[in-house]
Amino acid sequence: MTPYLDVQHLSKSFGALQLFQDISFSIGEGQRVGLIARNGTGKSTLLSILAGKEGYDSGDMVFRRDLKVGFLEQSPVFDADESVLDACFNHQGEEEKVLKAKQVLTQLKIKDLTQKMGQLSGGQQKRVALANVLLTEPDLLILDEPTNHLDLEMIEWLEGYLQRGNKTLLMVTHDRFFLDRVCSVILELDDHTIYTYRGNYAYYLEKRQERIDNRRAEIARANNLYRTELDWMRRMPQARGHKARYREEAFYELERVAKQRIEERQIRLKASNVYIGSKIFECQYISKSFSSAQSEVVILKDFYYNFSRFEKMGIVGNNGTGKSTFVKMLLGQVPVDEGRIVVGDTVRFGYFSQEGLQFDEQMKVIDVVRDIAEYVDLGSGKKLSASQLLQYFLFTNEQQYNYVYKLSGGERRKLYLCTVLMRQPNFLVLDEPTNDLDIVTLQILEEYLQDFPGCVIVVSHDRYFMDKVVDHLLVFKGQGEVKDFPGNYTQYREWAALKDTANGKSSETSKTNSTSLASTTSKTHNRDTKRRLSYKEKREMEQLEKDIAALEAEQKQIEEALCGGTTSVDEITAMSKRLPQLKDELDEKSMRWLELAEVES
Repeated sequence: MTPYLDVQHLSKSFGALQLFQDISFSIGEGQRVGLIARNGTGKSTLLSILAGKEGYDSGDMVFRRDLKVGFLEQSPVFDADESVLDACFNHQGEEEKVLKAKQVLTQLKIKDLTQKMGQLSGGQQKRVALANVLLTEPDLLILDEPTNHLDLEMIEWLEGYLQRGNKTLLMVTHDRFFLDRVCSVILELDDHTIYTYRGNYAYYLEKRQERIDNRRAEIARANNLYRTELDWMRRMPQARGHKARYREEAFYELERVAKQRIEERQIRLKASNVYIGSKIFECQYISKSFSSAQSEVVILKDFYYNFSRFEKMGIVGNNGTGKSTFVKMLLGQVPVDEGRIVVGDTVRFGYFSQEGLQFDEQMKVIDVVRDIAEYVDLGSGKKLSASQLLQYFLFTNEQQYNYVYKLSGGERRKLYLCTVLMRQPNFLVLDEPTNDLDIVTLQILEEYLQDFPGCVIVVSHDRYFMDKVVDHLLVFKGQGEVKDFPGNYTQYREWAALKDTANGKSSETSKTNSTSLASTTSKTHNRDTKRRLSYKEKREMEQLEKDIAALEAEQKQIEEALCGGTTSVDEITAMSKRLPQLKDELDEKSMRWLELAEVES
């Protein structure tokens, strides 16, 4: 069968900078392809070339005849005077299309179809551009960072949308959960060459590590980063814990573990040379709201929180619920309406914002950082020079002596991050830090934050990043409601699904992610009729307990073998196939055990 797109021996350079050379790949009908590469190596350029927006030096691109291509640019540009509806359909407003546009735009939180594009924020314009691409129903979707400026609810909607049907797409995204759940093929652009992995992100991690091990030409640091990432992915089923999803007591177990983790970190980091006192900050019953002619938006209402030493907090919630406003109130940039925020005398904030990219274009990269300081103290006697910090975040010696104007958008974000860290803060506040950063840089940042000898607040829609960095969450639900949850984002979603089921709000989606409706019905039936387990069901329950214990033991044995470093390639392959089967069997048997347990109780 003729592929939708066949690329042969494609090369592209800018002056002396070679982005990629003699690369070849193809995309077949129904394939969902993710493109991974470091910042500055040509991801967005390659997408622009494929979309016909940019030229190339040599090679061939062959599209299937009459193929319709839709392209979402990283920074789309619109006529400021045209309406949202016109921007979606290029001035074609048939009734059927208008109805579908309203449905898609509503999911993306764009409600006024008559509003002028010039009145929308950059994030809102990106969402309109995404709606435009989806509504034109192209044969091939090319998406550059589609999850940027989407909140968690929108990202999950988009995941489902792209998974349905036989859609064909090529996309660049830093969102690793999104990659893992949507893509069936990963292309990696590395060292001017392209590598193809026929699987999702977890499969890519496995096979990329094999490639590194076999070639033995990567630096030791990159090798260890991917090993850490791979080990973490392998532990995910165990970390989520199949029983924790079904028990109300899971919340209290999470709380206990989170407190223990914070205490262990406090003991470890107190020995560092980076001093931060015991008083960090305290929100003393603060309130904040914004009023307009149409409505009042409540951000916080009588909110109290006492932040502790070395805490790593994540802040999540839909767009417009007040996450960034809360951060700006903490930093003193936005006043509170009532109450007060008391910040400790020893606290030195480092703020990485969504708007903070302001550099002298004619300065060299190294001079931008040296203008702040020559060294940064990491604690425990460790220091990094300006050059070493840049190298830590993957700026080569050549790039360090380049001018700022030569940097890509992602490289500028990375440089901005280095300038924040170089000021030696003991309290980092990171507002959407993952936007436009490549996956390798995100891995390095995650490692840096896990050992950071201070406090961290992260506002992010990147679920994978949040799961790896934070101890607990503040969940902004809107109109002043804030939930303090002791766990990461994945654990919160599972707990929320459990609560929905317990409250009788179960749906087809929550059935697959949480306790089944049958369990709830069984519980109600038990209360009403006092039914007891039959002899056969009691024997079944006993057997299930034995089966679950055996499966858990097998799972632990496989995970220890995979992390041990002595397993052969064939054994790794077999074990990697067995792990997801184990999880499915554990889920199935645990679900049945819980249904029986509900009757027994």
